[in-house]
Amino acid sequence: MDNVRRPVVGALLVALSFLHSACIHINIPPPPAPLEEHQVSGSGNDKILLVDVSGMISSEDKESFYTYPSMIATIKEELTRASRDESVKALVLRINTPGGTVTASDIIHHELKLFKASRKIPVIASIMDVGASGGYYIASAADRILAHPSTVTGSIGVIMLTVNAHGLLEKVGVEATAITSGPRKDMGSPFRVMTPEERGIFQALIDSFYQRFLSVVQDGRPNLQMEQIKKLADGRIYTGDQAKAAGLVDEIGYLEEAIDAAKKKAGLTEAKVVTYRRPGDYSNNIYTKLMAPSPLAALGNLDVMAFVRGGAPQFMYLWMP
Repeated sequence: MDNVRRPVVGALLVALSFLHSACIHINIPPPPAPLEEHQVSGSGNDKILLVDVSGMISSEDKESFYTYPSMIATIKEELTRASRDESVKALVLRINTPGGTVTASDIIHHELKLFKASRKIPVIASIMDVGASGGYYIASAADRILAHPSTVTGSIGVIMLTVNAHGLLEKVGVEATAITSGPRKDMGSPFRVMTPEERGIFQALIDSFYQRFLSVVQDGRPNLQMEQIKKLADGRIYTGDQAKAAGLVDEIGYLEEAIDAAKKKAGLTEAKVVTYRRPGDYSNNIYTKLMAPSPLAALGNLDVMAFVRGGAPQFMYLWMP
């Protein structure tokens, strides 16, 4: 036994000696802390706040070394802090998302409307790579929407994501049985085929969410009649130029131009651009921390296996080609 232990102990001693001599340091990120203000450009006492809506729109907390607040919680924290700072004279939304869940998109839109009602300062949306579906839903809360020349936007509509594993289970000889209090209690289950009646019930829900989307767009784009919006809202995507021609965005411009538009609308000749960040985050300019989410990357954030394990279908304002 001693002959076996000696090589193991020796290897451990060599490894410890190497680590000690190499002075290897492991930087552990700080735990979540309240947001701090950080200046990224400009000058003066007045501020323009840059708020990021980037990645999958979701109410799920962000899991890494620690659990960080969700997008909804973070944006709420940013808006609450800005509402208490009278030197914040305008807000610019930096949008880069293919969308997300219906409820998360609606909550962020709602919080922006409440912020506008309480502070009455300009809110400008700048759509970057993608501002589709839920991303455009949120942009509709802004006073003005700018799109980059290469922006993809639109995709006004609703999709329900579910998985049907019935055929797979039959092939492997597995049968799932649900004992329910009523025939519709397990509707949408991945373990059986959906009936026409159940499909009709889901379609009614989707139609309701779709009507809400149309109403949000009409409220944010008063220049468009409902019939025009319905023609545009068949789920298709648009380039920035196409969206401008259709009246879905106001102008084509870069993020700097959106900041200039916010400054002008607030009646400012100079202002510093600030962001709120958590300790340990790095922020050097107006593009820092900007992600470029693709629809495939967004789908990677969905827990598809949750459907197979019996998770409920998800209703999404999401561009999902």
